[in-house]
Parts: sequence; C-alpha cells; structure tokens
Amino acid sequence: MSEPMPTLFDGITINHERDNGRLQSQLRVVTAYVLSNPARPWWTLAELARATGYPEASISARLRDLRKPKFGGYTVEREYVERGLFRYRVTR
Repeated sequence: MSEPMPTLFDGITINHERDNGRLQSQLRVVTAYVLSNPARPWWTLAELARATGYPEASISARLRDLRKPKFGGYTVEREYVERGLFRYRVTR
C-alpha cells in the first residue's frame, strides 16, 4: 500500500509511544489484505485473524479505523451470516 498512514491514533487508552507503530502496522496489513483479492471481497473476523496473525478484536478495530477519513474513509460493509457471525467487505 503506497498511501502514507497517519502518525497518530487517538483515544483515551492509546499510549502514543507504545501503540502507534503497532497499530499502523496492523492497519497497513489489514488494509492490504482486504483490498488485495477482489475475487473474494467478503471476510469474517476469524478469517482475517488467521490470514494476518492479529487477534479478531484488533481486526475489528482496524476495520472501524478504515471508515475514518484520516485513515482513508473506506466503505466497510457488514453482512449477517448466521448465529451472530458477520462478514465484512472493504471498498474505496
């Protein structure tokens, strides 16, 4: 992904020195992964966690970040699958 990532995440629980590098890395990996395979646009959190090595909670947080203008303002769609399971699709 060639777009520069913002330098700072925000929120009351963020420690900038400890968290920004890790969160930027997660965001780059998740973004690249969900956009890299147009033949398979929908992903569950578990599938993305297996593919990236990041926990489902982190994947979910990065998908929320992608909706924010400072992180690209992507469209992140959510679709119900069954029994509380959702899948997600990210588009520009």
